[in-house]
Amino acid sequence: MKKIALVLCSVFVLFSCENGDSAIDGSSELDSSSSSSSKGSGDSGNGGNGESAGQITAGEWNDLTQWDFWSDLLNSQDYTTFQANWSFNTSKRIAFQVLDKNTSQPLNNVSLSLFKDGEIISEAKTDNLGEANLFIDLFDSGKTSSSVNLDDYDVQINGEVISQGVSLFNEGVNVFNIENTTATADRIEVAFIVDATGSMGDELEFLKSDLKDVIGRAQEDNANSTILTSTVFYRDQGDDYVTKRSDFTTSISSTVDFISKQSADGGGDFEEAVEEALDEAINDLQWGTNSKTRIAFLLLDAPPHQTDDVNLSIKKSLIKAAKNGVKLIPVTASGIDKSTEFLMRYFAIATNGTYVFITNDSGIGNDHIEPTVGEYEVEFLNNLLVRLINKYAQ
Repeated sequence: MKKIALVLCSVFVLFSCENGDSAIDGSSELDSSSSSSSKGSGDSGNGGNGESAGQITAGEWNDLTQWDFWSDLLNSQDYTTFQANWSFNTSKRIAFQVLDKNTSQPLNNVSLSLFKDGEIISEAKTDNLGEANLFIDLFDSGKTSSSVNLDDYDVQINGEVISQGVSLFNEGVNVFNIENTTATADRIEVAFIVDATGSMGDELEFLKSDLKDVIGRAQEDNANSTILTSTVFYRDQGDDYVTKRSDFTTSISSTVDFISKQSADGGGDFEEAVEEALDEAINDLQWGTNSKTRIAFLLLDAPPHQTDDVNLSIKKSLIKAAKNGVKLIPVTASGIDKSTEFLMRYFAIATNGTYVFITNDSGIGNDHIEPTVGEYEVEFLNNLLVRLINKYAQ
């Protein structure tokens, strides 16, 4: 089920628009004069192709906060095969919240590690809410039903072994109150990883006109913070290029200028070089070790190739993203199938992120599959992305 939230802001449109004049049912309630402009968008232009902003709709679903729903899905016959297809196992989740023992406020950038017999099993960093998750057997779908004795594991917080026992999520969140010894810089880092194959042509044009709107509004909402943006564009093996990137910068115009030079082409088959883009975004972009917010939006309409080498590369990227506190937030467009939906939700779960999906409510573009989720609100996509940036930048 879903509820439509008609928000009176200009829209950051990222995905396909085959009918630029379509609008949401009931859009007469919207102020059309406000849908094409917003704070910080003065010189960003409209992409040069005449499409108006304020049309693409999307929803968000956070499996980490709807864990019973997610667990029930994976226990059902219709969806259990996706675990084996992608070699994921989220059944042994250990959830943490770390608080300042003196103020009870959430602590950001606290490093958590899970060990067994001296071997690192899982690593993560708390976010601005003080939350993080560790997993046992995350990449072993053959152990979804196996039991685990947590007495065999050690947990370290900021490199120190803790004596307090921990439990799996089905017994609750593990709350720790510690001294605040972690420095956090007032920096917000946002990367956009974008599929630039032929099927994403309209998406790139919208990015050219609307990226500054999202970043500008985030800057307005976080005026005392430093915001850095970066991009990684990717195609597939055999195309003119596999990946191109612009590194983190405080200059909005530099990021927008880089995007304006990109075009959509190549691809051909269904799968694309997602793993190459993840590897470059996680390993080559200069993420801050003590930034308060690290988000990577992954915009795509196709899954990675499914080979052993690709699966291993994805595994390594997800492990490093979780360790460094980089939230992966997939944003899926028309073209994905149900298997890809579940893979993207795995990405979000593994990195303490959330899942975003384009919907059919605007009547724009090709058909979008209905996600297998509970009740959600339909929002304009730019509002949704700004909301998520602000949520994790508080």
